[in-house]
Amino acid sequence: MISKTAEYALRAVTCLANDTHSPASADVLAKKTKVPRRYLTRVLQDLAAAGLVASRSGPGGGYVLKNETGKLTILDVINAVAPLERIKSCPLGLNSHTSLCPLHSELDRAFAATEAAFAAVTIRQLLESTNPIVPLCEDSK
Repeated sequence: MISKTAEYALRAVTCLANDTHSPASADVLAKKTKVPRRYLTRVLQDLAAAGLVASRSGPGGGYVLKNETGKLTILDVINAVAPLERIKSCPLGLNSHTSLCPLHSELDRAFAATEAAFAAVTIRQLLESTNPIVPLCEDSK
């Protein structure tokens, strides 16, 4: 449903949100999120370009979230790296389709519902979930 890039961005943001006390290096984030470091670096650059994270260089540097986790949604993160593509016109380019056909209308409605669902969940809600499984952490049992 979402791209691997979006999945990786969500992992990185959730990891950063889980520990807001100090910047996290790309190496640390790659290890915690199980994302290849080179790929993660590109994802982090996209997140920085979108204004969701900031990078600090030098000793003690790394990446930090710029936004409050209570305002940052799953959709914000996805849109920063690999937005969901809505269907606005006939994907087949048929001139007779001046509006969406029933198939593409239904598909676009599903995309709209997915967008709405992602927009309704903040990163803070993920971290404060009552689910006993903590995001990005191995069970200590």
